[in-house]
Amino acid sequence: MLHLLNVTSENIFLLTGSNMGNRQAFLQQALQLLTQQLNRPVAVSSLYETAAWGNTNQPDFLNQVLVFEHAPEAETLLETILAIEQKMGRVRQQKWAGRNIDIDILFYGSQVINTPHLQIPHPYLHQRRFTLEPLAEVAPGFVHPVFKKNIQQLLAVCPDKLEVTRL
Repeated sequence: MLHLLNVTSENIFLLTGSNMGNRQAFLQQALQLLTQQLNRPVAVSSLYETAAWGNTNQPDFLNQVLVFEHAPEAETLLETILAIEQKMGRVRQQKWAGRNIDIDILFYGSQVINTPHLQIPHPYLHQRRFTLEPLAEVAPGFVHPVFKKNIQQLLAVCPDKLEVTRL
């Protein structure tokens, strides 16, 4: 695990998640494929396990935050992520369904992007403890560009009460 000591407003934050099959192997494969496309991450959180959020009648998730120094334009990054998910066998059937891999863009530096296909910062990240816990591990002082609070502050007031276990 790498710790990011000097988070900049240019870093790209991704969240990977899996709750089907060999969850850890899927997260590792996603990290490898993202590294091939974006270069080596500057920070990788521990793995975190939590109950499913949204649609709760499914297996627990493993999640991990990856931080990259640079990435292509946000729309291109989204296309890259969707291609990786597809390559790994992700099938989108219904919202919040079980999945072998999910890759979300949490932050694209300090940019705020709101298009029909892409919302950055991720619109739910401040409501999800499974996202904030790994973010707080690698970048507790990173300031959310909309709420103007750092990750540690967002975690302290997070309404999500699901238990998140660091592995």
